[in-house]
Amino acid sequence: MAISQMEGLGLGSARFTKMAVSFLIAFFLLYMLSLVYRSSTFDLIGGFSRAIGTGETAGNDTGASVSEDKRSSQPARVAVDKLLGGLLAAGFDEESCVSRYRSSLYRRISPHKPSSYLALKLRKYEDLHKRCGPHTESYNKTLEELSSGHVNGTTDCSYVVWTPANGLGNRIISMASSFLYAFLTNRVLLVDLGTDMTGVFCEPFPNTSWVLPMDFPLSNQFYGLRSGNDHSYGHLLWKNNMNISAVSQPPPFLYLYLSYNYDDYDKLFYKDQNQGFLQNVPWLILKSDQYFAPYLFLIPSFQEELGRLFPDTETVFHHLVRYLFHPSNQAWGLITRFYHSYLATADQRIGLQVRVFNRKASPIKVVLEQILGCVQKEKLLPKVDEEKQIATSSKNRTSRAITIASLYPEYYESIKNMYWMKPTVNGDVIGVYQPSHEEFQQFGNNIHNIKAWAEINILSLSDVLVTSSWSTFGYVAQGLGGLKPWILYVPTGDRTTDQPCPRAMSMEPCFHFPPNYYKNTGSRRRLATASLAPHIRQCEDATSGIKLVNDKPL
Repeated sequence: MAISQMEGLGLGSARFTKMAVSFLIAFFLLYMLSLVYRSSTFDLIGGFSRAIGTGETAGNDTGASVSEDKRSSQPARVAVDKLLGGLLAAGFDEESCVSRYRSSLYRRISPHKPSSYLALKLRKYEDLHKRCGPHTESYNKTLEELSSGHVNGTTDCSYVVWTPANGLGNRIISMASSFLYAFLTNRVLLVDLGTDMTGVFCEPFPNTSWVLPMDFPLSNQFYGLRSGNDHSYGHLLWKNNMNISAVSQPPPFLYLYLSYNYDDYDKLFYKDQNQGFLQNVPWLILKSDQYFAPYLFLIPSFQEELGRLFPDTETVFHHLVRYLFHPSNQAWGLITRFYHSYLATADQRIGLQVRVFNRKASPIKVVLEQILGCVQKEKLLPKVDEEKQIATSSKNRTSRAITIASLYPEYYESIKNMYWMKPTVNGDVIGVYQPSHEEFQQFGNNIHNIKAWAEINILSLSDVLVTSSWSTFGYVAQGLGGLKPWILYVPTGDRTTDQPCPRAMSMEPCFHFPPNYYKNTGSRRRLATASLAPHIRQCEDATSGIKLVNDKPL
């Protein structure tokens, strides 16, 4: 009896041990699986991330449908390249500009990588800027040439000084163009930010500054810089009957006036034969509100270098804007708070930028009809179900967050109410948000510019982007995000247009007012832009303008 009881106890003990071991093994496997799952869903920026795609989330040419494996339900952890493929330099103090290395956590990964040659040349430029930047020995020596009135060649540093014109979007695209020109001509770019751009951007170059010192001798003349200025390059050509070789000694400085209303003499800056003379002028003071980078590709002496820097010609602004312009910590706070409050959990983010230049000519009702015609025709947003009060239950329901950037609140209010009052036909949940509505564009106000810069960045976080024709604000957002937007034609009068928003052929901004091109025969007929270069096309939104496109098959 005792023996049989002991055997029973022994068998029971063995059975218990096996069960315990099996339980521990199962628990261990479940624990490991949970770790794998968490590592695939944990978001580096504090929450559950949206899966980041490598291409156009908007489905390329088939609308803006979210992929079947909805991104919020199966998010994937992505190794983030904070240096953007070598575009950015390492070694900055991260706390002084948090956005520099963290903005990539919030955006889709760009499939457009900078060329190794561009990365190499940027590092060389940074060394040049450090050697020739403000208050260096070389800078101070070059300043002496301004006071002496003669070029004595005591330093190998020369400069492009950018001065502002018009709103923030115009300023950013013209600064990027000015940097590209300085980059190509081995000059240092210094920028006159004034008071209304204080606290908007971080410094772009390590261990130096790009801000023009306030004691720069010519600063008090910047306000009067316009076409025909006595010290402008255009005036110099006019005075010498277009014969630059008649100028025996290059001056220590010249003004380059390249804004929208420049005259025919100012436009001669773009003639290749004039670049040699400009190379000998230490200080070029440049004023522009244009994205004139496309025309640099038409100057023969720059073409080979540009081809090596940018093998994909539609990525010029995409790389330049991400390299140069990083939101200050104040602006970054606005961006991230808005993102986490309204956008972080959405399956899809849609940016809608509405710029109306003349509200009397473009009534609110007509513009709103144009907007809805655009987003619904292109299947960017669903229609509402006029027959139902409650959405049909759906397991595959998609949440979409719309960010509307506009000076005015009416478009936001109308679209928000439309999706609040009625369910969508497909059951999608639509959230509509507007960061601000300033009512009018404010010049000379740095808080306005900080908020505008924050909104541009918020738009650039979108998966799908709709911008307004002619809007430089929208150009900057699409460049930052690497997005080919749908271009909203803002109607004038009481009728919408037949084609409310065609898709952009590239993510490059438009150069609105390039020089005119005439045939050698002397007939004053504009050349077809395709004959200028295979990577230059007429802009979709400005028939007078040109833009860069990718002329190579992908």
